[in-house]
Amino acid sequence: MTKSEEKISGTYGPLADMQRHSISFRIVTVSLLALAIALAMIGGTLWLSWQLEGGAAAINDAGSLRMRSYRLALSMQIQPLDAKRIDSEIQSLEKTLYSLHRGDPARPLVLPSELGIRKQYGLVLRLWDEHLRPLAEHAAKGDSHAAAAFGEQVNAFVAQIDILVSAVEHDNAHKTGLLRLSQAVLIAIAIIGTVAMIYLQYLWIIRPVASLQAGIANLATRRFDVRIPVETDDEFGELAQGFNAMAEELQTLYRGLEQRVRDKTAQLEAQNRELAILYEMAAFLSHPSSVEAQCRGFLQRILARFHADGGSLRILDQGDQQLNLVVSENLAPEVLQSEQCRKAHDCLCGESTRTGVAVLRDLRNTPRHRILPCNEAGFSQIAAFRIASPQAALGSFTLHFQQAYPISAAEMKLLETLGQQFGTALENTRLMKHERLLAVSEERNLVAQGLHDSLAQSLNFLNLQVQMLEKALVRTPHGEAEKILPLLRTGVQESYNDVRELLANFRTRLENLNIKQVLQAATRRFYEQSGIEVEFEYSGEGPTLSDEQKLQLLFILQEALSNIRKHAQTHSAQVLVRNDSDFYMEISDQGVGFDAAPLPQQSNAARQVGLHIMQERADRIGCQLTIASTRGVGTRIAVLLRAASRQTA
Repeated sequence: MTKSEEKISGTYGPLADMQRHSISFRIVTVSLLALAIALAMIGGTLWLSWQLEGGAAAINDAGSLRMRSYRLALSMQIQPLDAKRIDSEIQSLEKTLYSLHRGDPARPLVLPSELGIRKQYGLVLRLWDEHLRPLAEHAAKGDSHAAAAFGEQVNAFVAQIDILVSAVEHDNAHKTGLLRLSQAVLIAIAIIGTVAMIYLQYLWIIRPVASLQAGIANLATRRFDVRIPVETDDEFGELAQGFNAMAEELQTLYRGLEQRVRDKTAQLEAQNRELAILYEMAAFLSHPSSVEAQCRGFLQRILARFHADGGSLRILDQGDQQLNLVVSENLAPEVLQSEQCRKAHDCLCGESTRTGVAVLRDLRNTPRHRILPCNEAGFSQIAAFRIASPQAALGSFTLHFQQAYPISAAEMKLLETLGQQFGTALENTRLMKHERLLAVSEERNLVAQGLHDSLAQSLNFLNLQVQMLEKALVRTPHGEAEKILPLLRTGVQESYNDVRELLANFRTRLENLNIKQVLQAATRRFYEQSGIEVEFEYSGEGPTLSDEQKLQLLFILQEALSNIRKHAQTHSAQVLVRNDSDFYMEISDQGVGFDAAPLPQQSNAARQVGLHIMQERADRIGCQLTIASTRGVGTRIAVLLRAASRQTA
């Protein structure tokens, strides 16, 4: 035997043996055996019942052959001969005769497979096929001699049918006896199996349970020296071993139970104090207040709970990595104003903030060349803990003790947890402020939309007034007004068109459209509004973009097309989109163009603002925006979104 085989045998052999001796294995085995026997007996009785039912149907059909044979013979004696009736009787008799051979599981109809029955059925079938059916067919054609011969032979045919019926009845009687015998055996098996299962349950379960109950009753009376005999290798044997081990353990524990109770009581009291501090701090931090009020309330509660003589709380500036003091209690000005205490990399507070590990320092034996401001202020011990949110370190708080205070490991852990709790509350306060700023920004956007709506109404009114003025001048000409009116009408109409385009862009909805449909709809809408033809070319089947990216790309396209309408002085434009792993969009025209100098140097203020807006939108979604233009040649604006910056919807 190899080493691997020995290892397998040594590992799995005892496990397999233990499984064979387990109660569950024995119960399952006995149950499966009983189930198999019961199913076999039930299946046998069902099969016999089905055979008996099919045999009864066969007896009925075979018996009906006698009646059909005599009825066919009677039909041949009636003059004149009715050929149609004779043919019908022949078909009815043959259908019944052949159905005995085929059988019918649905009825059921089964002709027993016993050899004598099959031979007798074959004899009946041959008599019909070779003698009676030819005579019946000739009689149907008007042959009276054939009809007479059929009448002479029908009695012999019926006699053979009687023999067949008797054989089937004998077979059914035999199967009925077998069915009764199997039912009697099934009843005997049920009785024996029930008695056997009761005995086995008593042997395997009831007796071991009674033994365990007796042992538990002894334990209830504090007789910890009681032991249960281990008589089997099954689960109850394991329970007996476990009970004995438990009794021995209880016997050992009971001797020192009072001390253990005192220790556990002290431990629970300490845990209750920790929970009380955590609940008190959570209740305080849940009330809305300023950052400074939260810091002061947090520090004061920490100092009171841990009997510290002073303390401070500092917030980390992520930019210059300095700890800025927010609040302090009972600390001298030289400690608070120390340059060393403001640098995160020089002081104990900064060490705790950087590493996340609580710092506990005994200052009584500090060397002279490393004297800290805390030493000079008369403190003999200092403890620093980090304030942190799940995202980042926010600062630290320190406790100063004039006399050495033994901080246990549990208290250290509690102070670290309080620092995390306060850091989360501080971060939530900052997030709430940020949310308020976002709400203000959203309100400003709504105000901007309202201004646009009111401006559109005003421009529409001015447009109507200019039209009315134009009609009035047609009736009453005025030379100077006729020169100013076209310029005024053009300016008002252009402003009205700008506002209409702006409002249409504001009302853009992405819904469930893909990027191709969104951009194509924008170009179609631009053509309907401006009359400038746009050649739209789209290729590629890249990943789906997020709604934010689709929206910003749409706004860039709308701004570029708006600039073409306002400044390009052209009748056509081109939009090329390649949506592969990278997304590329290019908007070009062959208009008048402009000098592609840096954006701040452009003289056209409207164009400068539009290009700045496109650049800001591209930066928002991580795109690269390229603007190329030459006077007299045209303008090309390209947007490239790399695969790494894509966001799926």
